[in-house]
Amino acid sequence: MSRFSLIYIGCFLILISIFSFFNIIYSYYFNILLNVDSYTYTFLISLILGLLSIFFKKIKFKKITIYEKIITVLFGFFFFPLIISIPFNFSLYNASFLHCYFEAISGFTSTGFTIFDNIKQIDTSLILWRSTSQWIGGLYFLFSLLLLIDIFDENLKKSVTNYISFNSSEISKQSLKIIILYTFLTLVIFLLLKLINLRNFDAFNFSLTIISSGGFLSMNNFDNLFVTDVSKIILSITILFSYFSLFFTYNLFFFKKRNINYLNEDFYLIIYLFIIISFIFIFFSSDNNFLTILVSITSSVSNLGISFEDSPKNLSFIFLILVIIGGSFFSTSSGLRVIKVLSLIKFSLNNLLSHSKPNQIYLNKVSLTNSNTNKTDINKYFLTIIIFVISLFSITLLLTISEIHLENAFKIGILTIMNTVNSPMYGVSEFDFYNLSIFAKFTLIIFMIVGRIELLTIFILFKKFLFKN
Repeated sequence: MSRFSLIYIGCFLILISIFSFFNIIYSYYFNILLNVDSYTYTFLISLILGLLSIFFKKIKFKKITIYEKIITVLFGFFFFPLIISIPFNFSLYNASFLHCYFEAISGFTSTGFTIFDNIKQIDTSLILWRSTSQWIGGLYFLFSLLLLIDIFDENLKKSVTNYISFNSSEISKQSLKIIILYTFLTLVIFLLLKLINLRNFDAFNFSLTIISSGGFLSMNNFDNLFVTDVSKIILSITILFSYFSLFFTYNLFFFKKRNINYLNEDFYLIIYLFIIISFIFIFFSSDNNFLTILVSITSSVSNLGISFEDSPKNLSFIFLILVIIGGSFFSTSSGLRVIKVLSLIKFSLNNLLSHSKPNQIYLNKVSLTNSNTNKTDINKYFLTIIIFVISLFSITLLLTISEIHLENAFKIGILTIMNTVNSPMYGVSEFDFYNLSIFAKFTLIIFMIVGRIELLTIFILFKKFLFKN
């Protein structure tokens, strides 16, 4: 492992130690001392390992390859949940190591699958720890996108910076911007939730869950917290914070005409969201429950997945499609990404028209943009979809082998790859993760990580190790 990779891993270990220290303070302040030792162990282990990684100077800096970047990111997704699982392992709930690791992976990948049937049985310090694991995982995902940005197309890079390739100075600049924006938006969500009189504990946990597109909640059923129409509208607005690019707010305030490319993808997201909401409002809101449906729409497009119990079950297929498409490239949401789907549609239409009207010239350029999508980028988009189909087929088959009903295996497969929590609107809210077989749990763990490292990176790793030449 290179010096850069050690520092990268070490910084997040320090971050885990900071949050575990906060949990220690919280536990002592509210006299919740049952699990305080487990947070102390987590604090000491993460702090010592983090400091050793950062200040280990026997390895010199060298240019890090894209393959080492991918391996570093992948290592973090497996390693950090080991540290995060310590409070689960040392708690009084007698959960096995695999159960605890599964819960930690689910939180760190911002998926939200849980082994706990009744959240009320968990003390508040552990509930807080579950939520912070999502927040750290969402930040790690954004940093991973920044670290792996060289494998993405230039149009997506332009949504972040004018530089085609990042040097250390640019990485530091963008990393600081991510931390500030991520923290600021979390605070904004918290304040908006306080406007509808949520208690501090619930508002804080929801803010950590929403900004990271996670699925862990501080209670089993949150319907009673959002009863009024205003509360449902505010909830929908806050959920969209993780749907748009993290830099959207920043770019709006510091907008310059020459940097219009920074806002292109978010323009698409607004149009796409408006079309979806309008379509469902016209055809599926006859029961006067549109605000409930609105929460489900925003939750699905942002890959959050939470919904009310009375969310219409007949729309579950549409919600799953919205989950698959996902949101912005540089947000905590997953999915295939709207901009990629639109570019593929545009490319396909251009090719059909070029065959029907060969004398006409068509460009692979989507409206509102000033740049074309080249064929290399289109190939990447097609490859992403192919890998998604292969991944979905594989996880569905493996879960079916584990004696899970085919329909449930298919739905859980989609939600796993897209890191979206199971909820009533998908018809799998009662799915039992605790009693799954060891094989099924390992399958879900692997594919939760697969969904978080961007599907294109899988192909790059396969190409490196299976095709040496």
